[in-house]
Amino acid sequence: MTDSTETNQKSLYEQSAYYKGIIKRSLRYLNTGYPLHLTGPSGIGKTTLALHIAKQRKRPVILINGNKELSTEDFIGAFTGYKRRKLKDNYIRSVQKIEESVTESWSDGRLLEAVKKGYTLVYDEFTRSQPEINNIFLPILEERILPLYGTKQKEPFIKVHQNFSAIFTSNPVEYAGVYASQDALLDRMVTLTLGSLDQEAEVTAVVHKTAIEREKAEAIVEFMMKIRKLCDTGQNYQGPSLRASIMIAEFVKQYDIPVDGKNEEFNQLCFDMTWFPLQACIEDKQKQRIKRQLVQECKKITLG
Repeated sequence: MTDSTETNQKSLYEQSAYYKGIIKRSLRYLNTGYPLHLTGPSGIGKTTLALHIAKQRKRPVILINGNKELSTEDFIGAFTGYKRRKLKDNYIRSVQKIEESVTESWSDGRLLEAVKKGYTLVYDEFTRSQPEINNIFLPILEERILPLYGTKQKEPFIKVHQNFSAIFTSNPVEYAGVYASQDALLDRMVTLTLGSLDQEAEVTAVVHKTAIEREKAEAIVEFMMKIRKLCDTGQNYQGPSLRASIMIAEFVKQYDIPVDGKNEEFNQLCFDMTWFPLQACIEDKQKQRIKRQLVQECKKITLG
């Protein structure tokens, strides 16, 4: 993040009652020793919020992104090669003595580093990693130890630093590339379910993220709220997210596009940013009808 982005984000969190409440509660849970789990649909800013909360603890932050290729070595570390040391002793000219030793080089994994030094770990989209890999967190959260199985370390485990804390994020709606969370792991976390922002909070988020004029942000968000209502309530998808509102605002500002549904360029921008995510929450037989409604709502957008 750039300095200006961080400043805008901080200002957003300070001004929004929605975020202020979540951050206050989250820090209490973390400071008491409980890991935090932020869950919610894509595009609502879980990762950014998790990193912001982590930074409030005034400890270094380590980020791990969940994926199916993540291994124990990524968490704990591995031997990465060998170091050779050679000593040549020629103190007596006629006698030459050579000592040579070879040792393995070890590199700490990100989890081991965080546990040893008391850092704050942000484990983003942890359900994208295989469940058996995530089992390593059970003794960390319960017994406050990190087992060093699968390594050649002399000790079988290390104790977790008293300042270590962990923030997990997940998307309960996704199904592709996502694994079911272990109940035993979830039972040891404080889970906060993040929903869509209310209209005022979303306007504030768009303004602070893009520096667009507030009246333009209000028009964009009002349009987005109407589009989300086109979703089938029986589906698990919410349609276009906060990210879609931000993307429209970014293009409006960067290319000086009028926020006016009668403007062809703006009309096409709104359609491009919303039609694909909207399709995920409607049935195939409804798509043509919903598509026409989307176009109509685009054309209705005006300022004031």
